[in-house]
Amino acid sequence: MEDFRIPLGEWVEVGLDWLLGAFAGLFSVLRTLMLDTNDGLVWLLSTPPWWAVTLVLAALAWWLKNWKLALGTVIGFVVIVGVDQWENAMETLGLIVVATLIATVLAVPLGILAASSPGLSKVIRPVMDFMQTMPPMVYLIPALVIFRVGVVPGMVATIIFAMVPGVRFTELGIRGVKADVVEAGEAFGASRWRILRQIQLPLALPTIMAGINQVIMLALSMVVIAGMVGAGGLGGDVVASLNRIDAGLGFEAGISVVILAMYLDRLTSTGGGRKRRLRAPGTA
Repeated sequence: MEDFRIPLGEWVEVGLDWLLGAFAGLFSVLRTLMLDTNDGLVWLLSTPPWWAVTLVLAALAWWLKNWKLALGTVIGFVVIVGVDQWENAMETLGLIVVATLIATVLAVPLGILAASSPGLSKVIRPVMDFMQTMPPMVYLIPALVIFRVGVVPGMVATIIFAMVPGVRFTELGIRGVKADVVEAGEAFGASRWRILRQIQLPLALPTIMAGINQVIMLALSMVVIAGMVGAGGLGGDVVASLNRIDAGLGFEAGISVVILAMYLDRLTSTGGGRKRRLRAPGTA
């Protein structure tokens, strides 16, 4: 038994080499798209004066929630400016928004498929368990090999780690819609797609939004890890503070992460938001 060893690491390396050889062009295109999207969003957030961006984000908070969140947004972002972390915060916000959008686009359809097929759900569930329990830093190794140093490997690792709640909450929300409500839609002669779009998704929306909220929170927890591979932003300053044993810089970057987390959490939480009216499938 002393000489027995499963060559799992060698198999992973062989598989990674095969992926690099077979899909190098695709990975290059994905890297360019993700990098350009992130750079464009960061430019949009960083180019205007900080007070203009703050007012826009505060207005969004007021429209989606209430004036209290808008006021808290202004106060929080003034604190970020006061500790000279505005540019880093906007870089982090750009990364989180792009990673969350991609994770949501992948997670919601997977959750819908899992809810519609018990067999597929049994296959997806252990994969989701694996993705969420694997230490997130492990994802950085193949991401670095494939996408090179920079914001993209950090974004890829964030997407893989953070998308799991989106899949699970979407499946939970769709499965939680009462069968008699779906049967009523079928009685109206609605197709499966129309039932999904006009009955199941609206009724499951609070649960799905709770999943997206968790996606954002997990993405924010990856900020520091992304900073280790050159993603920059607040995570880069946290890593720099660790290397220099600079408690002040670490606290300033950390409190900025907390402010962004509170803003995004309140913005995407289901309580106190605008109500959406459910229409019957046969109505316009």
